[in-house]
Amino acid sequence: MEQLLQENRVFHPPADFIKGAAISGMDAYHQLCAEAETDYDGFWARLANEHIFWKKPFTTVLDESTAPFYKWFEDGLTNASYNCLDLNVEKGLGDKKAIIFEADDGTVSNVTYQDLLDRVSKMANALRKMGIQSGDRVIIYMSMSIEGVVAMQACARIGAIHSVVFGGFSAKSLQERIVDVGAVAVITADEQLRGGKALPLKVIVDEAIALGDCEKVKNVIVYQRTGGNIPMTAGRDSWMHEVVANESAVCEPEWVSAEHPLFILYTSGSTGKPKGVQHSTGGYLLWAILTMKWTFDIKHDDVFWCTADIGWVTGHSYITYGPLAVGATEIVFEGVPTFPNAGRFWDMIQKHKATIFYTAPTAIRSLIKASSNDVAVHPKSYDLSSLRLLGSVGEPINPEAWMWYYENVGGSRCPIADTFWQTETGGHMISPLPGATPMVPGSCTLPLPGIMAAIVDEVGHDVPNGHGGILVVKRPWPSMIRTIWNDPDRFVKSYFPEELGGTLYLAGDGAIRNKDNAYFTITGRIDDVLNVSGHRMGTMEIESCLVANPLVAEAAVVGRPDELTGEAICAFVVLKGGRPTGDEAKKLALDLRNWVGKEIGPIAKPKDIRFGDNLPKTRSGKIMRRLLRVIAKGEEVTQDTSTLENPAILDQLKQPL
Repeated sequence: MEQLLQENRVFHPPADFIKGAAISGMDAYHQLCAEAETDYDGFWARLANEHIFWKKPFTTVLDESTAPFYKWFEDGLTNASYNCLDLNVEKGLGDKKAIIFEADDGTVSNVTYQDLLDRVSKMANALRKMGIQSGDRVIIYMSMSIEGVVAMQACARIGAIHSVVFGGFSAKSLQERIVDVGAVAVITADEQLRGGKALPLKVIVDEAIALGDCEKVKNVIVYQRTGGNIPMTAGRDSWMHEVVANESAVCEPEWVSAEHPLFILYTSGSTGKPKGVQHSTGGYLLWAILTMKWTFDIKHDDVFWCTADIGWVTGHSYITYGPLAVGATEIVFEGVPTFPNAGRFWDMIQKHKATIFYTAPTAIRSLIKASSNDVAVHPKSYDLSSLRLLGSVGEPINPEAWMWYYENVGGSRCPIADTFWQTETGGHMISPLPGATPMVPGSCTLPLPGIMAAIVDEVGHDVPNGHGGILVVKRPWPSMIRTIWNDPDRFVKSYFPEELGGTLYLAGDGAIRNKDNAYFTITGRIDDVLNVSGHRMGTMEIESCLVANPLVAEAAVVGRPDELTGEAICAFVVLKGGRPTGDEAKKLALDLRNWVGKEIGPIAKPKDIRFGDNLPKTRSGKIMRRLLRVIAKGEEVTQDTSTLENPAILDQLKQPL
């Protein structure tokens, strides 16, 4: 962290980029910030009227009467799918490529805006025919595909609320989400292809429903991706290609209030139960559009590529909604960055002439490692001259990875948008603007116009620049989380805690602003949520899973820094039997890792498992996780351990397998 805070390399946007940028130069940035400061409601009203089609214009901008359950543009009527598709066709972009889809095996197919509108309309009509109505919830459990985007847009078109579940989650995780959201239908595929392998999807849906409490699910719609032999339940299951075959390509959109929920996306919390983050239609869509224009400086002839999965919020905002709402051409990629080799990303940029590339530090770090051993997959072995802008998402990017990305992928000419944001924020919050902000490796720099970010202490008081503290946002903004589905109390406690005064949005991250230019640097999570490869995992969720194993008596999970994934999961486990050693311990550790992978998903597998006779606890029985974090990092415990009931246990837990 010291290196991050002392970073003094500064990189200015190229003069040519500044000239043609949507926000050109720091004066333009400061002007927008000043407009927001002077007339907050007027600022957002102007942008909402300029960038969104309203079937019925709004008359109220921000309603704070039920704070912190804020409402934006509530009496306005709009539709997200209409804004993404119909509008572009009406503007004469019907023949423009909307999606360039590259399959796992390299097969490429193109979809125009007119094609996409037709496919979405047919799917929407099919959903309506099944009795799915505005406000109904639909689970989407699919891999990266045109059909995944179509399914999301079709739900939005009829006012159904989609909840996408990442295709790597287990049957149990899927079932929990089906039950919590009260889904009436599931859209899935027979299988998914990743890295040359066919992996199950429909079978996992069947397993999830069989776990119980899923009686509301009346329809399971299956996209035939691989043609694998899978069971179909009569009266419930149907093939996607069959249900859309005879549907009309014209579908009148459902005009909904700007506050109508567009989607619910589950994210890990610090307690075991995942949180259903609820987003609105109007405010969310506005910010997806603005961040495409501001952060990515999107132009008519850009080829935009976000490598995220639609199962995460990045895939929602910067694949399904943002790029389409601004009429862009985007790449959708089914596979993984290392198949058939670690040059896959660079090959695709070269082949499709991508101009904007948005990926995660985890991917960058893994490709640095791969290319250092094999010149054939090094980015300099490819023609990446089409690139004009790079982006980073998911977690802070360490300065050396930033430099490698800047020099080797961007040829030292492409600005890097190092974007800080969250599932709950709907879009970028703090990021360099490519035509304005001087960049510092490892820093997300300055808040976007209209985002009143600050750093405070434990009681909500501002801290001076140069001092670390808690990242908060002082004013509501249009794309913010509206509530946690079915749990408003948890929403208030999680994001507007009383100890900070009840009016500040708590991001859950620590941060510091430097003294020179007030740039923000994120220093990590302040709660027990781990950030593994840009994916948030609740420690409680993993602990609960480990303890559910019949061999385990107790478990504590912490994070430790990891060069590849940013943060690695480290589990300390007490078995019901004696503490294992040697080969027995190694076998049990492998079994427990696989157990977690099956119950939650591969992303949640602990990297380290250590066994002890007990866990370090205070005399009142509280597990001292701060000491476990020190041990997980391989550091010496220097903190006071006098309150520990069993200090000798620390030496036992220091022993890695």
